[in-house]
Amino acid sequence: MSDHVHDESCNHDHDHEDDIFIVTDKDGVEHEMVMVYTFEAGEQPYAVLLDRNDPEADGVIFRIEEEDDEAFLASIEDEEEWDRVVQIYNQIVEEQEAE
Repeated sequence: MSDHVHDESCNHDHDHEDDIFIVTDKDGVEHEMVMVYTFEAGEQPYAVLLDRNDPEADGVIFRIEEEDDEAFLASIEDEEEWDRVVQIYNQIVEEQEAE
């Protein structure tokens, strides 16, 4: 994952508000999450989100689903899928760090 911080001091052009999602955790607490990275595992796209107010927290991976030309984020409930996706993501991170 990139070390780039997407905040008001960011010095390149893109609309940060398009990358903000409100995610409710298992305790019912809402978090403002920023999409910082997308990747594919097989043909399925995934997104890595970070808590906008806690950049030191671990990222969360969601599956990107499409329905009626609308994209939305879905939790990964299947343990096998989760293990596979995390392994692919870790491999991507290792390759980027090696560059």
